[in-house]
Amino acid sequence: MRIVSYNVNGIRAAISKGFINWLEQAKPDVVCLQEIKATPEQLPLMDFELAGYPYHYWFPATKKGYSGVAILSKIKPNNVVYGTGIEHMDFEGRTLRVDFDDFSVMSLYLPSGTNIERLSHKFMFMDDFQSYITNLKQEIPNLVICGDYNICHEAIDIHDPIRNAKVSGFLPEERSWLDLFLKNGFIDSFRHLNKEPHHYTWWTVRVKTARADNKGWRIDYCLVSEPMKDRIKRALILPEAKHSDHCPVLVDIE
Repeated sequence: MRIVSYNVNGIRAAISKGFINWLEQAKPDVVCLQEIKATPEQLPLMDFELAGYPYHYWFPATKKGYSGVAILSKIKPNNVVYGTGIEHMDFEGRTLRVDFDDFSVMSLYLPSGTNIERLSHKFMFMDDFQSYITNLKQEIPNLVICGDYNICHEAIDIHDPIRNAKVSGFLPEERSWLDLFLKNGFIDSFRHLNKEPHHYTWWTVRVKTARADNKGWRIDYCLVSEPMKDRIKRALILPEAKHSDHCPVLVDIE
């Protein structure tokens, strides 16, 4: 099964840049989307179905034009779970899960820490998400959590680790959280198979040449639970897809 994760930074904007055509060519089995910034009523749902995704699930934020996650699938899941049941996590539409026969896939959009208040919210989200996943793994040990984690794990994952050391997304506390999350039973599928530097998934639009110069951050991940380690066959970053300030990440699961 080929799983793709993509922070589209507004699904309607991405569609206007050819996202659905790209989907038809890439043909992933499951697509986890983040930052959709739209409700299903605002979208050409039939176009997704015609592109080969008859099963599509949308979990927008309560606030219009903000956040939200979705999952598109060629395969009908056995079960769909919207959110975590934790209000402060769910009102911004940040997690959505589909359950298949022998594993589950979650689309995650972890908050960014753009200011002190949001950074505090991010840390609260991170702590509660860890607890939620620890409990969930007892029920669903085979789990793939794809999405925008808004954290670079190691210095290799960011173009300028020295200057960004005190910037949210690369703070020691955030990196430590991700480190512990992985040690608690997840595999970073990309780093599992790719050890080289200069692979990024997000480039700031504040610097016009950031993407062309590949001055980016690797903040999008497909994390695969430890029992599925030997089923990871391929993991890629797809920077040639340019419908967003992020690019897609891909994992092939046997």
